[in-house]
Amino acid sequence: MSKYKGKKVVVIGFGLSGVAVVRYLYRQGAKIVVTDQKQRQELMDSFKACADLKIEYDLGKHSPKALETAELVVVSPGVPLSNPIVQEAQARKIPITSEMEIAASLLKEPLIAITGTNGKTTTTTVLGEMFKADGKQALVGGNIGKPLLDLVGNREKAADVAIAEVSSFQLELAKKMVPAVAVFTNIDQDHLDRYGSMDAYVEAKKGLLRLCDKNSYVVLNYDDPVLQRLSQECPGKLLWFTKQDPMKVGGEFAEKFAGAYLKDQGTKIAARITNKEEVYDLSKFRMFGDHNKENLMAAICAARVQGVSPKSIQKVIDTFEGVSHRLEFVRKKDGVYFFNDSKATNVNSVIRSLQSFKRSPVILLAGGRDKDMDYTPLNTYVRGRVKILILLGEAKEKINRAIGDTVETYLVGTFEEAVLLAYQKSRSGDIILLSPACASFDMFRNYEERGDYFKKLVQQL
Repeated sequence: MSKYKGKKVVVIGFGLSGVAVVRYLYRQGAKIVVTDQKQRQELMDSFKACADLKIEYDLGKHSPKALETAELVVVSPGVPLSNPIVQEAQARKIPITSEMEIAASLLKEPLIAITGTNGKTTTTTVLGEMFKADGKQALVGGNIGKPLLDLVGNREKAADVAIAEVSSFQLELAKKMVPAVAVFTNIDQDHLDRYGSMDAYVEAKKGLLRLCDKNSYVVLNYDDPVLQRLSQECPGKLLWFTKQDPMKVGGEFAEKFAGAYLKDQGTKIAARITNKEEVYDLSKFRMFGDHNKENLMAAICAARVQGVSPKSIQKVIDTFEGVSHRLEFVRKKDGVYFFNDSKATNVNSVIRSLQSFKRSPVILLAGGRDKDMDYTPLNTYVRGRVKILILLGEAKEKINRAIGDTVETYLVGTFEEAVLLAYQKSRSGDIILLSPACASFDMFRNYEERGDYFKKLVQQL
């Protein structure tokens, strides 16, 4: 009999994660109350997904009344633990868990968990393709858009591996899942509107390291100073990836190096994971930017320790076309190249994107909802690569104060104005790049909707 049968469960937050929890626990016989600060009309997709279920709703607010007979509370990743209803549940000593924890408790497969500020989705996706190319079944989900619980809650037989993109929000309540492989792509400034400080954000990311044991492989970016410091707390088997040649770094790092690095001016990846060095050719790799080579190295490390063959990895390198909304090529018109980088919701992500275009002048479209970001680090990169800056959304004035004096800058009211102005100002050979450095919630439901709208406007030019 299910341990959830007859149990009164309160689900806080009714997005994708909340829907996955509701559908799974309802099948297990739980009595469910859903609470969300949004009104019904803002949650229509979620209501449609649960239209066949008899559950209670408490919408437009988080009322403590919902907790009166609760035996378990499940908090969605978008709800901060500082929210008064979560604090109230803690004060009443009601057990609190998350969708990711419930999913992890059902896993029969080894888990590869991938976190980081930027590059998580690309690394997760390309890693899933490597297992697929090797004839292995991989469950690919988490923060990537498909809740892990949807994948493991109703399958008939085990897969070969589960691969989960894990955000800092999802790690806050993670206690029991033990990853076979933990991958950290990088840690840069982000989500300071939720965490208040960089230290608190890093502490949340460290949650994945705390879940590892001595048998876990931990894959870290050597070129990231935060991750270099975190490596000292690594409980498992450490693998590095780096753009540097370990032999040139020298010392103990070179002696003990295990992992992957760029060689031959970045045209190849060398992996030293088994006893012999393997070399992967990047001549057919279609993704822009060194940051995508970093994502690829991280994926190679995780794939190899889980038995994916070098031949399958090379096949994916040669054929993988990238992930939507991440430096995605949209079209070329009149010699002008359009790129959709809507997923660039923080400053360092925009910097990485600008570094991908070293020769062509860039017209940059940025702005959206601020996440308490410091935009001044963009100055250096905007000065060197951007010829025109077009700002929109709630954060446009703040970004303008930080970097608007660096180049010719325009503030506009709508997305349509931004795209049209960018096109009018462009010349053959220019890059028009949507890379917002902000969240999308001032104008759109999510970064996907923002990127899709940008692509639609570009195609209509």
